[in-house]
Amino acid sequence: MGFLFEDDNFALFRDGFLQTIEVSALSALLALLLGTLLAAFRVSPVPVLRAFGTAWVTLFRNTPLTLLFFAVTFGLPPLGVHFSHLVFAVLALGGYTASFVCEVIRSGINTVPLGQAEAARSLGMSFGQTLTLVVLPQAARTVLGPMSSVFIALPRNSAIAGAFSVSELYSAQQTFSERGFSIFAIFFWVACAYLLISATIATFFRFLESRLAVAR
Repeated sequence: MGFLFEDDNFALFRDGFLQTIEVSALSALLALLLGTLLAAFRVSPVPVLRAFGTAWVTLFRNTPLTLLFFAVTFGLPPLGVHFSHLVFAVLALGGYTASFVCEVIRSGINTVPLGQAEAARSLGMSFGQTLTLVVLPQAARTVLGPMSSVFIALPRNSAIAGAFSVSELYSAQQTFSERGFSIFAIFFWVACAYLLISATIATFFRFLESRLAVAR
């Protein structure tokens, strides 16, 4: 297992690890913003927005992630959309994860008593104000648990990006395999890297849950 401590190998592993974190972080940010917007669409009083949100969630949750990567990476350039492989990976992974974030947030919205929204509307608040100032802050407390599961899975899903010219951990693993190193040793270090990322995300969400917990 000591192969990793050779300079060239460590640099390759380090770069793959940092690239995985970058892809995961950017995708998580996109998924959180887009997922929140989609959740707002799904509970909106406007039929067109509700239909759009429902269609997005239905399509992306039921489409294999690998197929989405193919669609984004090879489908957008012919339409005149040209980005780096990293950006394409973030778009595919973020758009896919946003559908799950949307449903988690929507479930949290449904736990907020209807009287809260009715009281806000009686005070003259618009739908947007009611959602952002009254409903979402309360829903956020209830969705941290399931939301952590979504974001813990995201770095593992990012491994698909390695097959689309993004130099992350999966790509590093392939390179190590081609160099003839032990498969067990390679997967041990790659698994440790993913475990570290997942444990960090889980710890962060536990911290948020403790800070936002309501005394009962």
